[in-house]
Amino acid sequence: MRIPSRVTLIGAGFVAAALAVVAKAVDVQLVHGREWRQRAREEQTVRVEIPAPRGTLRDRNGVALAVSQQTYGVGVAPPEVSDRGRAAALLARAVGRPVGDVARILASARVWYAWPGPFTWEQVAPLQSLRGVYLQRRLDRFYPRPDLAPGLIGRVDDAGHGATGLERALDSVLTGRPGSAVMLRDRSGHLYPSPSRPALQPVPGEDVYLTLDAELEEIAQHALTMAVDSTRASGGDVVILQPMTGEILALASVRRDGTAGAGLGDVFEPGSTAKVFTAAALLRNHLATADDTVFAEHGHYVLNGRAIDDVEPSGTLTLADVIRVSSNIGITKFAMRLTPVEQYEALRDFGFGTPTGVELAGESPGTLRNPRLWSGESQASLAMGYEIAVTPLQLAAAYGALADGGVLLEPTLVSEVRASDGAVAWRARVRPVRRVVSPGIAAQLTHMLQGVVEEGTGRRAALGTYPVAGKTGTARRTVDGRYVPGHYTASFVGIFPADDPQLVLVVKLDDPKTDYFGGSTAAPVVRTILEAALATPGVDLNRERLVRHTLPDTAPARTAAPAAGAAAATVVPWPVPAGAARAGAPAGVPVPDVAGLSLRAAARALHRSGFEVRIEGWGRATGTTPAAGAPAEPGAVVVLHAGGGGRGAG
Repeated sequence: MRIPSRVTLIGAGFVAAALAVVAKAVDVQLVHGREWRQRAREEQTVRVEIPAPRGTLRDRNGVALAVSQQTYGVGVAPPEVSDRGRAAALLARAVGRPVGDVARILASARVWYAWPGPFTWEQVAPLQSLRGVYLQRRLDRFYPRPDLAPGLIGRVDDAGHGATGLERALDSVLTGRPGSAVMLRDRSGHLYPSPSRPALQPVPGEDVYLTLDAELEEIAQHALTMAVDSTRASGGDVVILQPMTGEILALASVRRDGTAGAGLGDVFEPGSTAKVFTAAALLRNHLATADDTVFAEHGHYVLNGRAIDDVEPSGTLTLADVIRVSSNIGITKFAMRLTPVEQYEALRDFGFGTPTGVELAGESPGTLRNPRLWSGESQASLAMGYEIAVTPLQLAAAYGALADGGVLLEPTLVSEVRASDGAVAWRARVRPVRRVVSPGIAAQLTHMLQGVVEEGTGRRAALGTYPVAGKTGTARRTVDGRYVPGHYTASFVGIFPADDPQLVLVVKLDDPKTDYFGGSTAAPVVRTILEAALATPGVDLNRERLVRHTLPDTAPARTAAPAAGAAAATVVPWPVPAGAARAGAPAGVPVPDVAGLSLRAAARALHRSGFEVRIEGWGRATGTTPAAGAPAEPGAVVVLHAGGGGRGAG
C-alpha cells in the first residue's frame, strides 16, 4: 500500500481549505446572503427620527403665546479633539464657561462630556469645524409671555406633547409629522449622515390663532389679581367674550394657593346674577311685564316656613325694580307665577346644566336638577340663584344671549388654524345653540340691567362716557354641603356698551374678607377693566361704533356701594363745563331743582351746572344740599339725597 507523501497531504489540505472557503462563501453570499447583508446594514446604519416643529399658538392679533424653537446641546469626545487650545477657546465662548474649565475637561481621561444648553444656532455655529465636538439638535417650547394665562395656555411634557391647557386640548393640531434620516455608524460608534439616502423632512404642526386678546387678557388678569389682594379673597375668575360671535377674549383665573387653572372646572351658586333669568322666563311665558308689581313686604317675608330677607326694605316694586334693587322677596313672589317646568326650561335653555362645548378639557356642566327632584323651596331658591351651580363661562354665555338679541351661542377659543405655509386650513364660524327669548324681550331685559348700573346695586360699574348694563350677585358659600356664615361668593356680570354690546364681562371673587357684596367688590373690577381697555389702543374694540353710543352730555354718577344698612356717600369728580369758573364769572350758580328725577338725570343736571356730586341714599332724587335755588360756587360739591329704593342680597 502506497503511503501519500507529505507534499500530497499538504496539497490535499490546501484543496480542502479552498473548498471550505468556497463553500462558506457560497453559504454567506448565496444561501444566507440576504440575512448577512441585512445584519451589516443594521450594524452600520441607524434610522434617526427628525422631530417636527410644534405649531405656534397665537392670539387673535397674531401675538405669539407659545412657539417652538430649534436649539442645541453641545457634546465633546476629548480623545478625538486634535487642536485642544483652539477647541477650548471656541467651546468656552459658545457654552459660556471659563476657558480654563473647558481646557481641563479636554485634557482629562473622560470619553464624553456634554453641555445640554439650550443654545441657539448663533452660539454653536463656530463649533461645526471642530473635530470631536458634536451638536445635538432638539426642539424646545417657549412661552414669550410666561405670566400670561399659564393655566389656560398650558404646557408640554418632556416628550414635547401637550400636557395641560390648550397645549393638551389642541395637541393633535399642533403636533406635526416627524421625519427621518439614515445615519452611518463608524468603528468608534459615531454617526454621520448617509450621502446616498436623503432624509425625509418633517412636516411642521399647524398654527392655531386663538380668539384671545393678549392685551385684554393681561388687563383682566392684573385687575383680578389686584381685586383678590385688596379683598383678601381666596381666588377669582374673569371671563370676557364677544356676545355676537361667542369668541372668548379673556379667561383669567387667580388662586391664592398658587394653583393655575382656566376656571372652567370650578362651579359656584350665582346668587342674584340669576334673577334676570327668572325675569326672562316670566316675559317669554307672558306671565308678567316689566311694569307688573309685587309687594316686597318691607324687607321680611316668610314662605312655607322659610324666612326671605332683603338687605334694605322696599314696598311695592315692579319687575324692573326687583332686578334694579335685587330684591329677594320680589323675585320670589314673581317666580311663584311660573310652574317648575317653565322655570327649569328657561334655565336649561340659557345653557345651565350642560357644558358650553368650549375647546378645553375639564369643563364642568354645572348643576341644574330636574324638577322632579325639587323641594318645596326650590322655586324660591333658584329664583335667588341658589340650588344651581354654574361656571363663569356658562354665566357669560347666558348673558351673551341677552346681549345678542336672545340667541345663545356656543363659546369658542379657536379663531382659525393655519398650515405652516400660512394657508388657512380651518376658520371658526358663529355656532348658534338656540333662540332663548325674542329680540324684544332681550332688549327689555338689557334695559332692566342698565337700570341696575345707573340707579341700582351695580353703580360702581358705571363709566363716565358709555352706558353699561349688568347685574350684581352675592351668594353664601358651602363647606361640606352646608352654608357657612360669613363666607360668600361676590360676582358681577356686565354688558358693554348697553345699547350696542361688544363685550360681556363676568367677574367672580371667592370668599372676599372685606366687603362681600358683588356691587362693592366685583362691579368695580368690571369698571377697571373697561377703563383700561378703552385706554389701550391694541384692545380689539370697534371704536367707531363706540363713538356712536356715548352717553349724551355726561354719564351717570359713579358711586360706592354702601355697607349693609348704610347710605352711599361718594364724591364724584366731574369736569366743570368750559367757562363755568373763568375769571369774571358770577360768584354763585343756582342749584337746580332735581327732586323726583332718577339719580342719573339728577346727577346730569347738577354736572351741567358745574357742580361735583356726592350721592347719599338709593332710588330717586329727593333733594339737595344746598337746597334748590340756593347759590353755590362752580366746582362745589352738592349733596344729592335719594330715597324710595332698596336692595336685596345682590
